[in-house]
Amino acid sequence: MTTPWLETSHWLEYTLPPVIIHHGNHTTTALNSNQSCSGDDELFKYRAYTVTYLLVFPMALLSNSGALFVFLRLTPKWSASSVLMTNLALSDACFSLTLPLRLAYYFRGARWDLPDWLCRLCVFCFYLNLYTSVLFLTGLSVLRWLAVLKPLRHRAFATPLRASLACLGVWLFVGGASVPFLFSGTWVRAGLTRCFEPRNPASWKMIFILNYVGMTFGFLIPFVTILGCYGSIIHRLTATASSLVGLTGSLNRNKRQNPGRRRRRRRSLRLVAMVICTFLLCFLPYHVARSLHLHAVVDRWGCVATVTLQR
Repeated sequence: MTTPWLETSHWLEYTLPPVIIHHGNHTTTALNSNQSCSGDDELFKYRAYTVTYLLVFPMALLSNSGALFVFLRLTPKWSASSVLMTNLALSDACFSLTLPLRLAYYFRGARWDLPDWLCRLCVFCFYLNLYTSVLFLTGLSVLRWLAVLKPLRHRAFATPLRASLACLGVWLFVGGASVPFLFSGTWVRAGLTRCFEPRNPASWKMIFILNYVGMTFGFLIPFVTILGCYGSIIHRLTATASSLVGLTGSLNRNKRQNPGRRRRRRRSLRLVAMVICTFLLCFLPYHVARSLHLHAVVDRWGCVATVTLQR
């Protein structure tokens, strides 16, 4: 399942390297021909990335492998929700397997010693995991909305087969949209083979466009959907509580007759609040920071702004 420590690796990815400009036989990190940006903090960033990935990898792999074991071996009866959660755990587990490659890369001071296709695969898997996770979480919110507000339709519509087809559609859609990142492999800068870096201004402009496509379809629309679904659920649960009190004519009698129902309602409300907060904490900072950094580079905000956002 999507875990905060795995999303930490998503947060790190927004700190894209600055634009590279070539001057004869040497390379300068710069935003334009007159203004160069210092890369003195690169060593600190590489060490921070190494430590973070070292901590994230075992927790992410163990938690998601455990979730897959529970869903695949211990779940007695499959439901639409369990299908979505299995795919969510599978997406996170696959991405966690690429973390050792990133760890080794930054441990060596941003030097890629592995085949070029592995670099391309790592970048592809990052975006595949990021946006499949978002869409699977959105699907779970829709299923919960159906279960609370449209229970009859939920029983008829939310079948494991339909959930499996929806998950297949998510994999194909996100995988197809992430194909451009397969064309961005390794390149040489400052005598080292680099990965996870745009190689020229044209690459930055492509990433700039893809950023807003991804933000629209991979964050804003899903977030509005999740907010609408859980907002409706909260409204229904609170309205149901008020109507129950009115029908009994006595708050004390209602408390005596429905203690289990009230506990379940409070637990559901806490779960809704937790899901919304987790979604925001995991995905909003990444998209905001990535967008600001891309604007700083493409629109040439200046070294101070760009270096600050890189940190």
